[in-house]
Amino acid sequence: MEKKIINTEKAPAAVGTYSQGVEYNGVLYFSGQIGLDPQTMTMKEDFKGQMDQILKNIDALLNDQNLDRTNIIKTSIFVTDLGNFGMVNEAYESYFQAPYPARSCVEVPALPKGALVEIEVIAGR
Repeated sequence: MEKKIINTEKAPAAVGTYSQGVEYNGVLYFSGQIGLDPQTMTMKEDFKGQMDQILKNIDALLNDQNLDRTNIIKTSIFVTDLGNFGMVNEAYESYFQAPYPARSCVEVPALPKGALVEIEVIAGR
């Protein structure tokens, strides 16, 4: 099967040499989202603001492909401070309903553009 490149103006443009997403065999691999507003390309300042914007960006990517949160299979979360893990869980409780997707969360020393959190998503059709 051929891979399909996903690109939408509804989510922030790529800030490097990558695609917003790629679909292959009905599985969609979305690049990591940080807390950039797609209209202004400015970063939300605090962790909660960045989480909220990231989840909006993920919704925009999914909606562009006629999908929704229930199509998410797995998320990978990168945070610069695992002390914010509780806020990740709070955001998940408001964003997802059970059954939840699989997830990993790791602390990293730095993220692009000084982001505090980044989330990448794998979804299926």
